[in-house]
Amino acid sequence: MKSKMLTVLTAMTLLATLADPVRLAAQEPKHRPPRYTVADLGTLGGTYSLAGGLSNTGWVEGYSTLSSGTTHAVLWRKGVITDLGTLGGPNSDAGWRPSDSGDAAGTSETGAVDPFAENFCGYGDNLICLPYFWRNSTKKMTPLPTLGGNNGYAAGVNDLHEVVGNAENTTAEPTCAGTTQVFQFEPVLWIKEWVQQLPTFPGDPVGSAYSINSWGQATGYSGNCTTAFHALLWQNGKAINLGNLGGTAFLWTWGTLIDLGTLPEDVSSSGDGLNDWGQVVGGSYDASGNARAFLWQDGVMTDLNTLIPPNSPLYLLEATGTINDSGQIAGIALQISTGETHAFLATPTTGHWAISERPRVVLPENVRKLLQQRRGLRPKGGFMKLQ
Repeated sequence: MKSKMLTVLTAMTLLATLADPVRLAAQEPKHRPPRYTVADLGTLGGTYSLAGGLSNTGWVEGYSTLSSGTTHAVLWRKGVITDLGTLGGPNSDAGWRPSDSGDAAGTSETGAVDPFAENFCGYGDNLICLPYFWRNSTKKMTPLPTLGGNNGYAAGVNDLHEVVGNAENTTAEPTCAGTTQVFQFEPVLWIKEWVQQLPTFPGDPVGSAYSINSWGQATGYSGNCTTAFHALLWQNGKAINLGNLGGTAFLWTWGTLIDLGTLPEDVSSSGDGLNDWGQVVGGSYDASGNARAFLWQDGVMTDLNTLIPPNSPLYLLEATGTINDSGQIAGIALQISTGETHAFLATPTTGHWAISERPRVVLPENVRKLLQQRRGLRPKGGFMKLQ
């Protein structure tokens, strides 16, 4: 995505991509929503996988459970799943947009025990958790430096091999009292494996960056150890406060917030990404945590399940992996026959069928918990929710 306008889509999650203002202005006249074929991307042998990022060249980044119950970061492309491995520990994950060449970033457990038992990776085994960069050309996972602390988390990567995330320093953080987190974690940028700390909003002790574009603009948040108070855009070394609408997804374009709303009967929504054509994707939730993936286009939010074949074996829960400029959408779906949750890739098709409501699925409790955990941005360094 190479256009110049940075647009941020956010609710409980923070994502950044580039939206072309010329294309956005050219959305009139209104277009009917496309229809999609859907592929089940499968797992590494376990019962759960999630697509967390999608490039314009069709690389899908995410993670999957193995039959052993451990979790590994993966890349999917053209029906092939690649296990990215770990940095010596049992678990790793990745969940943000890969580069167009298939490079990825994420976090992995090492084999070393964290002396402060922070459980930074969230797997409950108290192993040290390091950020990594995966270079597709060499098929190698390389650890990235922290700010002196034991742990860190890498998220977005751009086509220039720049990576953003967070990293611990050695300063104890008082607002972490009552959690497993001990030290401050700060938003960072890695360039050629050199780490640079990014500023937080004034007065906020901790934060994290999640996505970066090829112009070097990044988005994320800052706050205290348990609550994110400020959604941020980093540009030219400065942190810009983006604001928020408090419960529903919104589109931010240089100070203007557009409330995307929810699907009917739902109470909250989560925006996960948009493309240069102004199409927005994410998930809409009812009061019980049951989810439906959505497409927002021309000011209208549509249940993605009405845009796929009505006899699909998948029920699309959330477009966690965003949408690329070809209109492909990646995310997480319920495999109806088994109750397993698998990553999916939806691709626009020339076929057409009438939009009709698909019966809403009441999710198993374990699936609702998984989605709630993701909406809370699974405590990487202690972050829980956006106020």
